[in-house]
Amino acid sequence: MTIALENVLAKAGLRVDATEFLTLVEDAARKLAPVNPDPSHFFSASQRSALTEVGLDLSPDDEGEHDYRARTVAAHAVLAEAALTVGQAAKRLGVDESRIRHRLKGRRLTGWKDQGGGWRLPGWQFTESGVLPGLEAVLRAAPDDQPALVVAAFMSTPQSDLVINDKQATPRQWLLAGGDPEPVTQLASTLGHPA
Repeated sequence: MTIALENVLAKAGLRVDATEFLTLVEDAARKLAPVNPDPSHFFSASQRSALTEVGLDLSPDDEGEHDYRARTVAAHAVLAEAALTVGQAAKRLGVDESRIRHRLKGRRLTGWKDQGGGWRLPGWQFTESGVLPGLEAVLRAAPDDQPALVVAAFMSTPQSDLVINDKQATPRQWLLAGGDPEPVTQLASTLGHPA
């Protein structure tokens, strides 16, 4: 399995060995709430009746069912592997580490604190020599209660409102191509709100 996993990681362009990646997956899985074998116990009898009348299935998960958390765990692991430390971000931007922490505090960069208390900055917000054009405007527009994984998923998902050469583009691709940040900020401002 290790060789197969290493091949998959290499094809995906992830520079991490299989053991380290599996540790990231285990950490991400621990952070998610465990599957509740019987979701109906959260509701009163009258609530259960009303919910089942409208078609909601409150039956427990079957043992053989696909665990819905798997995709999220994998996404967390990939996001963590591709994240930069404060030192790496400072080196990439050619600034002191204190400037990176200042940008994090001012929401001009985004990140999260790892278990050791150090900052991790998602790689999507960087270019080879700087930060993504329009990043500050996008981060200001995104609701500050949205987790790093939600913002990362948004920035890497093609959007119908962003078209480059007749193809839907991701917000990151749009900004890298010199697109106006305004449509991206409009979309980012709706994160966490029902469509």
